[in-house]
Amino acid sequence: MNVTEIMEHLPHRYPMLLVDRILEVVPGKKVIGLKNVTINEAFFQGHYPGMPIMPGVLIIEAIAQAGAVLLLADEKYQGLVPVIGAVDKVKFRRPVVPGDQLISEVELDWFKSSIGRIRGTATVDGEVAATIELTFKLSRRKST
Repeated sequence: MNVTEIMEHLPHRYPMLLVDRILEVVPGKKVIGLKNVTINEAFFQGHYPGMPIMPGVLIIEAIAQAGAVLLLADEKYQGLVPVIGAVDKVKFRRPVVPGDQLISEVELDWFKSSIGRIRGTATVDGEVAATIELTFKLSRRKST
């Protein structure tokens, strides 16, 4: 799935769209997303000058967005928005810096009614950058 197709499913847009490509989807089970991290990202101006590191919260968001594609690519969930309800067991193992490709592998633990849980791992060059468990709720998208 390329970025244009991703934007058909996710409500996120620049500067908050943190998935450039979906490499693999096993519907209802797992997804693998890719984020190309470049020095052109606005957050690198302040995090940190002279030592650019992708903020951990944005790594979490990249994992969450890849995970959202699992459900939002299904027609029955069109028009819904995933909202984070809880973030658990977060571990950061290595910094993510400009030039890295952040690969988010996300598995759906469970989903019932409108609430679910995912487990995700973000890697760079096969090395774990972060792991997370995340609970979410699908909500109706409000028109603006």
